[in-house]
Amino acid sequence: MARQALYAFLTRVLAAPLRGKESETLSFFAGSDTPLGQAVTDLLDALKKADDSALDREYHDLFIGVGRGEMLPYASYYLTGFLNEKPLAELRRNMKRLGFARAEGVKEPEDHIASLCDVMSHLIEATQISGGADIYEQDRFFSTHIKPWAGKFFADLKAAKSADTYRHIGRIGEIFMTIEEGGFAMIARA
Repeated sequence: MARQALYAFLTRVLAAPLRGKESETLSFFAGSDTPLGQAVTDLLDALKKADDSALDREYHDLFIGVGRGEMLPYASYYLTGFLNEKPLAELRRNMKRLGFARAEGVKEPEDHIASLCDVMSHLIEATQISGGADIYEQDRFFSTHIKPWAGKFFADLKAAKSADTYRHIGRIGEIFMTIEEGGFAMIARA
């Protein structure tokens, strides 16, 4: 459930501006002396000082910009240097196979980091509720569509010039991707 909650959190704050109310979602993770616990605590401290207009501006500068934002949060861009390339086509095939489709009205390509976190959140939820997507399916999706680039994206977000509060999101994402990679490395292979 903690993994699903973190993926759902990352989905929300990478698809739209961060809000102070997110502190409720993350309070479970705060306070521990683990790297993830400390990163969450630091984000919660930053959220106490941030207001919505500053968070809106920061999100805009990072991901939208005038012409384009400082960050391009797409797998195709990170893996090929271009948008709408082979990684997106492969993702679309896998999403169709898994029963996922881009939501009505969404203009972003499916290889946006928020979309990938959303798929992982739903795969984990399906495993918990119905046993529909097992850990091996989660591993395949993570290994194919997230692991090759998301750690680099989150490291870049952490270091972005426009990132103030979002640098904490970068740190949380970077730590979480390392945890996921280590966890999937421990599952039994057939």
